[in-house]
Amino acid sequence: MQVIDRRKALAIAPIWRLAFRPFFLAGSLYALLAIPLWVIAWTGIWPGWQPAGGWLAWHRHEMLFGFVMAIVAGFLLTAVQAWTGRPSLSGRSLMLLAALWLAARLGWLLGLPAVLLAPLEMAFPLPLAGALARLLWAVRQKRNYPVVVVLGLLAGADALSLYGLARFDEGMQRQAALAGIWLVAALMGMIGGRVIPFFTQRGLGRAEAVRPWAWLDLGLLAATVLVALLHGLGVAVTLSPPLGILFLGIALGHAVRLWRWYARGLWRVPLLWSLHLALAWLAWLALACLGMAFWHFGVLHNASLALHALTVGAMAGLILAMIARVSLGHTGRPLALPAGMAWGFALLNLGALVRVFLYGFWPHGSLWLAALLWALAFAIFVWRYAPMLCRARVDGHPG
Repeated sequence: MQVIDRRKALAIAPIWRLAFRPFFLAGSLYALLAIPLWVIAWTGIWPGWQPAGGWLAWHRHEMLFGFVMAIVAGFLLTAVQAWTGRPSLSGRSLMLLAALWLAARLGWLLGLPAVLLAPLEMAFPLPLAGALARLLWAVRQKRNYPVVVVLGLLAGADALSLYGLARFDEGMQRQAALAGIWLVAALMGMIGGRVIPFFTQRGLGRAEAVRPWAWLDLGLLAATVLVALLHGLGVAVTLSPPLGILFLGIALGHAVRLWRWYARGLWRVPLLWSLHLALAWLAWLALACLGMAFWHFGVLHNASLALHALTVGAMAGLILAMIARVSLGHTGRPLALPAGMAWGFALLNLGALVRVFLYGFWPHGSLWLAALLWALAFAIFVWRYAPMLCRARVDGHPG
């Protein structure tokens, strides 16, 4: 195992010492700005300027491959250092990766043609997957190879989206986005299944965490990746009762995991209930997989509601909970939320409820309200956590 050079690490500016710092901050700032900008454009207040592919294509692509992938990069490139004991990206290499992410975001927003945008966009996910693969391969850590596979598939979904953009094929871009959403859901299920029982154990002071059921975790991963591939191939974008059964199975599997992880006292600890509530959106309790099942059965007439339960409730909810917890631990602070952050969790989940349940009755107003609640939630995170992310660890350790 390679020892991380302490003096070399401490010589780097704090923001560039580990990937969670720049990517959690940049991703949160992007989320804070991008959703209000999308609602402004969608409601026609900003009619003239068009990003690459138009505002719908920009929103669909950037919330996934811009915002979510920034958080994924920050989390995985930080976690892999703990997994392998080898130094992850820091300093200039981390600065370069962050610059590539930002350049692609600007390229989409400024409406670059696909021929210029494609190499700019792919310059982020491919090096990310490559850096993770290199560190895992160095210690032959086979347990985490599936993470690299999912990242590679996400890069493929991004490439498919760019191909659709170049061909002016809106349907292909939608397929790529849906494939990417379910690949992120697979990643959430895989990583969440590891960290949430551990965080619950630590948060409640228990002797040991709930032991995972490997068959269930593997089954959920395989089923969710299958759903993603079927969306990418265009098979899952039309009604299909067999797919409805598959979604019901995924929902039930996540519900079983939530039941196994549940522990008395977690609702008194915001760092815990926020994680459990986010996963509940993904599974049984928040209509994401159930909603998709009902759509394939022809019961639910708008699949967008189920997808927003997944993206706003599950993904963003889990992201906000994870970055709040991970940032505390990796900056050497006690695992106690800063003032107001519990309100951030509540506002985000309230925004998800508004977006999913009020849109059919109050389209414009519900979008504005959901966007406001979303922006406030991420603004609280930026306000409370930006100083932590930009300063050295309080315990003097590198990272």
